[in-house]
Amino acid sequence: MPPQMGTTDAGATPTLWLVRHGRPLVAAGVCYGATDVAADPQHTAQIGAMLADRLPPGAEVRSSPLQRCLVLAQAVSAARSDLVLRIEPRIAEMDFGCWEGWRWDAIPKAAFDTWTAQFDQHRFGGAESVQDLMHRVAQVWDEARAGTTAPVWITHAGVMSAVTLLARGIRSVHRAADWPAQTARHGELLGVVHQAGAPGVGARE
Repeated sequence: MPPQMGTTDAGATPTLWLVRHGRPLVAAGVCYGATDVAADPQHTAQIGAMLADRLPPGAEVRSSPLQRCLVLAQAVSAARSDLVLRIEPRIAEMDFGCWEGWRWDAIPKAAFDTWTAQFDQHRFGGAESVQDLMHRVAQVWDEARAGTTAPVWITHAGVMSAVTLLARGIRSVHRAADWPAQTARHGELLGVVHQAGAPGVGARE
């Protein structure tokens, strides 16, 4: 079933729409966070056609600068001249530093143990911590909440997970077990709503 724009399960209009990029052209099981890998062109075109058909008039589209998101955003923008496209570095995927390009199962267990012990503050791979990611995504989330219309972010699984926490009022994650277990599918569209006193996450297609 193709993703559709709409209201959340709670019946509220989303604060924000999130779209994950298409399937990356990288071997399964490889850590590619901040690595600028391309996405499958056919899958990207399919997602782009869906977005061009369903995005509301004049929507603001913010895209990660990584090509697997940016190529999609540019395709949608070319098809819909009414959309406002902004490149937003703060919604790029988490940078895993020296572990970028490694298979996850080849990274030493000791590296994972250190990260798990200091999940929020440790810079896994030496580049960025979970708290660094949460902080920069929270800045853009706050901007979205302050707006009068729901923007669309073309982004990554890690950023989408961070937003689901922010929608619940969670700005720091101290334990790995508290990070969302469900990962957005490639091409998935997710409507997120923040409600005073009862923040939540809505429509997932």
